[in-house]
Amino acid sequence: MIFFIFTIIFLAIIVLLYMWKEAFRNVVVFDHVYVPSLPSENPVRLFFISDIHRRVIHPSIIQKMKDNVDVIIIGGDLAEKGVPLERIQHNVRKLSSIAPVFFVWGNNDYEVDVLELKKILMEENVTILKNTSITFPLTGGKRIRLIGVDDLSNGNADKNLAFKEVVPTDFNILISHNPYFIKKLQTTDPIHLMLSGHTHGGQIRLFGLGLYEKGGWFQHHQTKYFVSNGYGTTALPLRFGAKAETHLITISNRKKPEGISI
Repeated sequence: MIFFIFTIIFLAIIVLLYMWKEAFRNVVVFDHVYVPSLPSENPVRLFFISDIHRRVIHPSIIQKMKDNVDVIIIGGDLAEKGVPLERIQHNVRKLSSIAPVFFVWGNNDYEVDVLELKKILMEENVTILKNTSITFPLTGGKRIRLIGVDDLSNGNADKNLAFKEVVPTDFNILISHNPYFIKKLQTTDPIHLMLSGHTHGGQIRLFGLGLYEKGGWFQHHQTKYFVSNGYGTTALPLRFGAKAETHLITISNRKKPEGISI
C-alpha cells in the first residue's frame, strides 16, 4: 500500500514538472500566409506574441527574431496584477530593440496602473492601437493596415471607430486580444487576417478537451483568423496539451506547400 502511494506521488510530481516545463517553453512557430494579391515581391514578416502575463521573454526568442521580422505585435495581456513595472518595461524594451512594436489592450492589462503602463509603452516607442489603425506602404501603391481594437470583455471595443479609415484596397490585419471579436465581422468587412490570443488554448487540456479551443488557424466568412495559445499562463504556471508559443507569420505572394492560403 505504501509503495502504491509513493508511486502515485512520484507520478504526480513527474506530471507537474512536465506541465511546468510546457508552460515555460520558448518556441517560435513559423507560419507562411499566401496572399496572391499582395503587391510586393518582399514578404511581410510579423512577430506575434500574446498573453505574456508574468513571464520574462527569453533571450533565445529575441535572438531568433533579430533581422528576421518587420513588425512586432503584442496581442494583449502584456501584464496582469502583481507584475512589477520593471519586468514589463524589460520585456517591451527587448521587443523594441528588434523592430517597431504595436500593442492592443487585453483584459488583464487593466489590472495594473494604466497610466504607468502607457508611460512605459510611450518611453519604449510602442504604438498603442486602441480602436484605431495605422498603415505601412507597399509597392504598387497599396498598403498594409494594422487595425487594433480595445479588449472586448471590458465593453470598450469600438468597431466603427477602429474601422473608420479602413479601405478594401489595403491588406487589412485586425488585432483583437479576444478572439470572439470575430463574431462582429460581417461579409462586407474587408478584413483579410485577424490575430488574437486570450484563451491560452485552454491552457490545460485533458483527452483533447479544455475550457477553450486549442489555438490555431480558423475561418470566418472571408477572414482567416489566428488564435495563439499564448506565451504566459493565468492562475497556475502550468500547461498541458496547449504549449506556450510565439509566432513569426510571413505574408507573401509566393505560395509554399505548407502555407496558409488567403
